[in-house]
Amino acid sequence: MQNSINPFNNIRPANRVNNISEYYFSKKLKEIAELNARGLDIISLGIGGPDRPPHPETIETLCTESRKSDVHGYQPYIGIPELRRAFADWYNRWYNVTLDPQKEIQPLIGSKEGILHISLAFLNAGDGVLVPNPGYPTYSSVSRLAEAEIFTYDLDENNHWQPDFKQLESLPLDRIKLMWVNYPNMPTGAKASMELFTKLVDFGKRHNIIIVNDNPYSFILNDNPMSILAVPGSKDICIEMNSLSKSHNMSGWRIGMLASNPQFIEWILKVKSNIDSGMFRPLQMAATKALSCGQEWYDQLNEVYRNRRDIAEKIMKALGCSYDPSQAGLFVWGKIPDSATDAESLADEILYNAHVFITPGFIFGSRGNRYIRISLCAPEKKMQEALHRIEKIKSNK
Repeated sequence: MQNSINPFNNIRPANRVNNISEYYFSKKLKEIAELNARGLDIISLGIGGPDRPPHPETIETLCTESRKSDVHGYQPYIGIPELRRAFADWYNRWYNVTLDPQKEIQPLIGSKEGILHISLAFLNAGDGVLVPNPGYPTYSSVSRLAEAEIFTYDLDENNHWQPDFKQLESLPLDRIKLMWVNYPNMPTGAKASMELFTKLVDFGKRHNIIIVNDNPYSFILNDNPMSILAVPGSKDICIEMNSLSKSHNMSGWRIGMLASNPQFIEWILKVKSNIDSGMFRPLQMAATKALSCGQEWYDQLNEVYRNRRDIAEKIMKALGCSYDPSQAGLFVWGKIPDSATDAESLADEILYNAHVFITPGFIFGSRGNRYIRISLCAPEKKMQEALHRIEKIKSNK
């Protein structure tokens, strides 16, 4: 007779696991897979994962390097010199920022992983961390994993989705150690400015708060890429993360980086070297090739996204949403009509009736509850079909 007692009854996960939930997209994609299995053909305009390939020379470099016999071993935790120099050249060429490739750059296996490395390097249990609302959910979830105390700061459409520095000054800043910022902004598409970056650097220095700018969208539908590290003296208090996921169609390759002063880099490396290892060398060589792309690459990339955004804006209009046409990045962020109950209800209506998945803004925080986000990472034909489906259900009401 089998023992019916569950052997796991007395086993509990760590408290940090109870403080987070499964990522929204992880859960929703399971549901969409089930709907597709029933033959519903869901068009996904939810996730910002580029659907086009990297530059052909990037792929060729990966193939060529992978055929070599001496490239398959462990690689340095700090990345190969060629990649660090390529990131430094990229920052100098496009952001007018000078970085020491030996001491001020750390390649990452994706910038999302970098959020964890930075948090573990700087946050003790109970330390305060400033997280934007609306903002990328991983800033909050990783802060909880680090057992930090989260202080949200509001971003408002009427303030161009920038921090309210008066509100920030009213917080218990002596308890806060780190602040997450993200410009060009996700989910709102608000663009960066040197004025904003200068204010953030000044705020960080006056209150001894590390400012981390997450900067993967600066080349997407944005004519003026900017870095917070271009502000004089910013390296003293700032870290910037960047990525090839969006700008070079390499999201699945998991190649990112962070840049800061040598001391911050050293502390982060202590964490990283105990969590993961160096990237596959051919990947690093391919990334080095990708970083040499010229203006033509970015122009072609943005021509595709510009055409897609035209369709996304028509979808917004079909849904009765308002939006800012000057947004940057891989999405269109729009405010739902007053007649809609909330963003989640509207998104579910579109999913179940039009078989189109769009992202409800509540997942980015309470300040996103009256907004939806449409991804530009689907072919024009699919986006046109999504528009047709949505117009059809709206006309039948």
